[in-house]
Amino acid sequence: MDFGHTADELLFRDRVRAELQSADVVAELEALQAGDEREPDERGVYRLLGEHGLLGVDWPRRYGGQGRTAAHAAVAVEEMMRAGVPDTLFVNGIQTMGKLVLLAGAEEQKQRVLPQLAAGRRFASVLYTEPGVGSDLSALTTRAVAVDGGYRIDGVKTFNLKSGITDYGLCAARTSTEGSRYEGLTLFLVDMRAPGVSVQRLGTMADEQFHRVELEGVLVADADVVGEVGEGWAVLAEALPLERTGFDFALRAERWYEAGCRGLTSSGDDSAPGPASHWLVDVGRHGAATGAARLLAWRCIGSADTGRLDELETATAKWYASEQAAAVARWAATRHGFDAPPELAELLDSALREAPGLTLSGGTSEMMLETISGFLLAGERAAPAAWEVG
Repeated sequence: MDFGHTADELLFRDRVRAELQSADVVAELEALQAGDEREPDERGVYRLLGEHGLLGVDWPRRYGGQGRTAAHAAVAVEEMMRAGVPDTLFVNGIQTMGKLVLLAGAEEQKQRVLPQLAAGRRFASVLYTEPGVGSDLSALTTRAVAVDGGYRIDGVKTFNLKSGITDYGLCAARTSTEGSRYEGLTLFLVDMRAPGVSVQRLGTMADEQFHRVELEGVLVADADVVGEVGEGWAVLAEALPLERTGFDFALRAERWYEAGCRGLTSSGDDSAPGPASHWLVDVGRHGAATGAARLLAWRCIGSADTGRLDELETATAKWYASEQAAAVARWAATRHGFDAPPELAELLDSALREAPGLTLSGGTSEMMLETISGFLLAGERAAPAAWEVG
């Protein structure tokens, strides 16, 4: 694959950088980073990003996008993260729910929901995981019972990010117990402020906090069913590779690697304990591995515009990039130790606390290796394992 950019993509990168250097965006990002909150509210930044046309870049124009390619969208994400934009609202709202609505939503639903997401006026979280179930959606117990004009949902979702500030919850619930446990699952758009929705924050060691969402008699309309009733599993299986390009993990690895390299001089590493050659070997090793993670992610992006991502490539990219991000976070923190300047120490502390979760988010490393080995042993394309969605 040619990893170079087209002339139009290069021009678009310049445009994105210029937009991110606009006075209003810079001021909002500086205010966000200067705050004392452990998990600041970044919705203001995203409203500006929407105004500047940096969300939903590869969506059709009629749904609020720009009608560009997946490569253009990846360029925008790359530059936004390098500029310090937190990415969870993007991953959950644009990359996960937005793409899933594009894939399986009704036309009315696309026109009603997508322009609001692309404009940064509405935000989404993902309500899949349940207590005691983990990422095994086939075992979920949240029920959606048909009522006049829609469904009543009852259940508990947990380990959700940003649920306290989002407008929509993309919720997986069981609408039927007939057939196998992979049948009878349906996806819904839940109004996070509807009667019966209760959100409780759960403490974590990372800066971003999980939430527990209780759904008690929550009414959703027929128009808020995403895809066909009972076909949620098939929709999720088709959309799953969209979450596993490894792009966001590779960008974290890049940021943490650059932090780890601070203080290096042309004559060696004067700031780290032990022989300089030892640390320079690590610099080269992690630099090459971080670059490889980025290229694996870009290889996935290269196939996205064909309409279907390659499942082996996405599993490989997700596994490698998340493991490398975790490894480089540990290396950077160890290299600088306790004597790092305050700003750098804060970054490395945050990285070290976030890194372990990257190998779990979007499918654990063990799941990814199982998927990879299944493809390689079979020597052909295969469906993802039944327990892999989560």
